[in-house]
Amino acid sequence: MGMPVTVKGQVTIPKPIRDRLGLAPGSRVVFDIDPDGKVVLRKSEAPAAHQEDRFNRLIGCGTALRGMSTEEIMRLMRGDDDSDL
Repeated sequence: MGMPVTVKGQVTIPKPIRDRLGLAPGSRVVFDIDPDGKVVLRKSEAPAAHQEDRFNRLIGCGTALRGMSTEEIMRLMRGDDDSDL
């Protein structure tokens, strides 16, 4: 049984495959095409640490932002603040 493609060209990666590749929300994948036409899905190498840390460290951390002003949160999201959460 195949997976349906949405109108946006999206396909759900089955959980056993996500688990096997170590994919989590926010992970990036690469599609390679073999000479015989097979498509290979693999986990992408992590982006530069600055880019990843700036956004990914906030995933699921809503409570860490409590008490911060909007301006402090915006500075953090822009990368103007190097402090750890």
